[in-house]
Amino acid sequence: MDAKAPVGVVGLGLMGSAIAARLREAGFATVGFDTEPEKLSRAEVLGVQRAGAAREIADRCGCIVLAVFDTSDVEQVIAELLPVAAGRTLVCTTTCDPERIERIAGSVTQAGMSLVEFPIAGTSAQLRRGEAIGLLGGSADAIEGARDVLAAICANHFFLGAVGSAARAKLAVNLVLQLNRAALAEGLVFAERMGLDSRKLLALLRASPARSEVMDAKGDKMLGRDYAPESRIAQTLKDAQLMLAEAKRRGQRLPLMEANAALLAAAAREDGERDSAAVIEAIRASRSP
Repeated sequence: MDAKAPVGVVGLGLMGSAIAARLREAGFATVGFDTEPEKLSRAEVLGVQRAGAAREIADRCGCIVLAVFDTSDVEQVIAELLPVAAGRTLVCTTTCDPERIERIAGSVTQAGMSLVEFPIAGTSAQLRRGEAIGLLGGSADAIEGARDVLAAICANHFFLGAVGSAARAKLAVNLVLQLNRAALAEGLVFAERMGLDSRKLLALLRASPARSEVMDAKGDKMLGRDYAPESRIAQTLKDAQLMLAEAKRRGQRLPLMEANAALLAAAAREDGERDSAAVIEAIRASRSP
């Protein structure tokens, strides 16, 4: 693929905008579409060319990146693209239900398109800084056809196997990440209740064997109640629900994730557009019986 060929991005929320910015920085002309006009307007500031619909992107771009909310949105966009996008490569960065993305890949192949699965581990801010990791699934030919686009989005990526493998790996990664975040939130609230200086405790945690990267990404946001979104609580809850559904299919309970999902749901009821660090507010609001 010509490194300067236009690349489309469908979905210009936090992750989609970060993807578009990275593509622009790598020298790609970028065409974007979102159902929310204000997101399109913000993307235009980044140099993204506006499209009126997903199928218009197919007319202008050989590679189309999907960065929509969930699997149902992916299915809706692909249904629009199927009649018009033969020969195109679709790069799906949305965290999807593994079985449904496998079925989607079959429909895409039958329509003469290629699908590369590329969910991203990291927040939108980490992606913009080049710190996020791509989880890669798909055929060797499809991946090779999108190689330059994938490298522009995430230089560091791991190949997991066929489509569906990356979705499963992303759920496992997110499970550990979400539990780290919830554990940090609970520890900080516990320290507050015991009368400790929570900022001193955060510094101690960062230097201790309990350290996790989430302390750098979310610790200060939790303490400062800064919930400007880098990863929205509603999206985090959606991923938690995917994990629980997949575990149920496998006959496994996830007791820690069940507790975490309940906290996320409580935080989302208050305001699902806040950053995922807002899970701490659900813990702050809890009291022992």
